[in-house]
Amino acid sequence: MDKLLFTKHLSIMIKSGITLTEAITSLKDQTANPNFKKILQAVGAEVANGQTLRKALAEHSRVFDPLYLNLISIGEESGNLEENLEYLAKELQKTYEFDKKVKGAMMYPTLIIIVALIMGGGISIFVLPQLANLFTSMDVKLPLATRILLWFSQLMQHYGIIIVPAVFGLIFLFTILVKTSFIKPLWHRFLLHIPIFGPFIQNSEAANFCRNLGLMLKSGLAITTALKAVEEGTNNLVFKGYVQSLRNTVEKGKPMEEELASGKYHYFPLIIAKMVGVGEKTGKLDETLLYLGDFFADEVDNTAKNLPTILEPALLVVIAGMVLFLALAIIAPIYDLTGSVRR
Repeated sequence: MDKLLFTKHLSIMIKSGITLTEAITSLKDQTANPNFKKILQAVGAEVANGQTLRKALAEHSRVFDPLYLNLISIGEESGNLEENLEYLAKELQKTYEFDKKVKGAMMYPTLIIIVALIMGGGISIFVLPQLANLFTSMDVKLPLATRILLWFSQLMQHYGIIIVPAVFGLIFLFTILVKTSFIKPLWHRFLLHIPIFGPFIQNSEAANFCRNLGLMLKSGLAITTALKAVEEGTNNLVFKGYVQSLRNTVEKGKPMEEELASGKYHYFPLIIAKMVGVGEKTGKLDETLLYLGDFFADEVDNTAKNLPTILEPALLVVIAGMVLFLALAIIAPIYDLTGSVRR
């Protein structure tokens, strides 16, 4: 959000006739984020010493990605920096809204799973040990569900202090492992195969690829340079490999349509190859890619809106199954006991 506001306000200030150094200094003073304030202070100092804005921003590559830097560079060279900043601000706004939709779609299932785990842990630690004493004192044959419940209760009683930290430790270890160079590509490929979420991620990556490539081509970058910048800005390693392969092929003079239609790009929707071919033949590849970016962004938006509706029945079935299991495990032995008392 800080980068979006910086870009938007910098464009307006330069257009109003304020010098670049003064504009950056003013925006630095207005910024509430202390980390971003330090970045702007360093950028302002570099620009004041005669450095180009592109080179000053490149010192902070974690914040300003290759796409951003390339458009700034083109703006400085062509004398249209304020126009490129304005265009960047609009695209950053789209990306910000797009990311919000993706995070919002993931929030519902994540929240349900967390609540279920907390409730399950609370029942295991505080409720089950009390019920275990009651059930073991009953002179009746306990049903299978109750015996499983008792086994789990005794396990938590004796080893809970080890199991709970171990579970969190395994989760922490898993998050580290999926970041390693060996596991990360496998994990990213696995994510693309998950029902519902796989197509969602594919459309998200396709939207980013088309929008970013189209934006850079529209700004005048050569296609190989643009593909290199897109590759550096792609997070999913499967799609990063796709873009790298595509760039290597285009550098040899092969059309993008032919390469995309070769069957090696399984997770790219087929419509991309067809539309890219139309764009290459008509000389309007940038416009075609920007259209595809908006198209896939709409697909992601629709999926994000429908995701709670799709997941709700499945989550309700899982939660209902857990409640039914607990009810049977607790009520069945009590019912058997009262039946034996009547007899």
